[in-house]
Amino acid sequence: MSNLSILVGTVYGNAQHVAEEVKALLDSQGLTATIYDDPSIDDFTQSSGIIVISSTTGQGDIPPNLEFFIHDLREQFPLMNHKPFVVAALGDSSYGETFCGAGRQIFELLSELQGQALADMLEVDACETLEPEVMVVEWLKPLISKFH
Repeated sequence: MSNLSILVGTVYGNAQHVAEEVKALLDSQGLTATIYDDPSIDDFTQSSGIIVISSTTGQGDIPPNLEFFIHDLREQFPLMNHKPFVVAALGDSSYGETFCGAGRQIFELLSELQGQALADMLEVDACETLEPEVMVVEWLKPLISKFH
């Protein structure tokens, strides 16, 4: 049975809302998923697959609620052994080069940890998308079967 971890990096709650919609989709498909806004290394290693939904703050930075977790991942470096993952990055393209910077950092780290990316990172631009949850759910639908 799949036990997916949805890791959320949020500042103002948008990514949290997206994560709740993703969880509802997964539940409807018979998958077990837990949302973590303050994940531990155990939450990460004990899951069968990882879904990251993160906004970007500052100059391409990881949101404060994920900072310590990402630091711990970099320090402890728990290999994923090809565990499946996806990353949906929420950002604002008006920030230029730092657009979706947190998502890029996380995607790169999970790749370094030998995770299996099921798709390229999804970039959701707040300047173009008023309902990021719709875009993320639609993007995730064809990938769900790869988490079984």
